[in-house]
Amino acid sequence: MPSFTLKSCRVLVAEDEYMLAQELETELHDAGAIVIGPVATLAEAITLINTDVDIDGAILDANLGGELVYPAAELLIDRGVPIVLTTGYDASAIPSRFRSLLRCEKPVDVKNVVNAIGLALEI
Repeated sequence: MPSFTLKSCRVLVAEDEYMLAQELETELHDAGAIVIGPVATLAEAITLINTDVDIDGAILDANLGGELVYPAAELLIDRGVPIVLTTGYDASAIPSRFRSLLRCEKPVDVKNVVNAIGLALEI
């Protein structure tokens, strides 16, 4: 159980690795979050972003089934939504627009990712 609470924060999870998505969902619930998703594709992430106005934060896998997540990240940034990016890519492979995002390198520790979204949300 995390030592903090995400106090009913609505967190979008976009992750195409099923087990990792499930672990993130469990840890976020344990921290008090309301999980939006998880979704495994860029199209699903964009649909949720466009239909859910109450997203407090997002955990986005940089590569969802071979598609880069940056169009979804762009929508969230435009709305001022804090993002944690999970990626196996080197920092130099991240487009400059997204380099300031909190980033957790894969393989990730799920607890570290949940802590990172807590930091991004300034909890």
